[in-house]
Amino acid sequence: MIVGLGNPGYLYEKTRHNLGFIILDQMSKKYFFSFSKKKLGFISEFKYKNKLIFFLKPSTYMNHSGISIKYWMNKKKITLTNILVISDDIYLDFGNFRLRGQGGSGGHNGLKNVEKEIGTSYYARLRFGIKKNHYDFDKKKDSYVLGNWKNEEINDLFTKLDVGIKIILSFIENGLLKTMNMFNRHKAL
Repeated sequence: MIVGLGNPGYLYEKTRHNLGFIILDQMSKKYFFSFSKKKLGFISEFKYKNKLIFFLKPSTYMNHSGISIKYWMNKKKITLTNILVISDDIYLDFGNFRLRGQGGSGGHNGLKNVEKEIGTSYYARLRFGIKKNHYDFDKKKDSYVLGNWKNEEINDLFTKLDVGIKIILSFIENGLLKTMNMFNRHKAL
């Protein structure tokens, strides 16, 4: 199961915090699959290299993402080792990715709720950096992550999303450790 974190609805569609939704939407355009509204989320299935992949965009809003993940994990009988959660990361430089198999939330409320609901911090997460060097996050973190991408960021964003898609496909095909070894040594590509 590949989970993209974000907030549902038109108001949040182009915000930095919706990075997980944006990556999955970009992937659906590239591989021609679509999402449909189901209980607690927007769902799609896609076959890749003889593996059935389940995509989830929680409809529970960011701070309650774990409720949706736990529900679909149980419904589809998906083990933690087969789950990848994608989120934005305000402390990681723009365009950089970080793939981990465990760890803390880094102050990300969506990841905090995932840990609370599934009862562990041992799950794969792919973080996409949204940090800009000139921004003072301590004072305006919420307004920054909930702000829309600027026009000058959009082209760079979609170039970087292709790297994210490669990481997701590698996770599906090769698993967490091999994918970490392949991608974590590189900065923004």
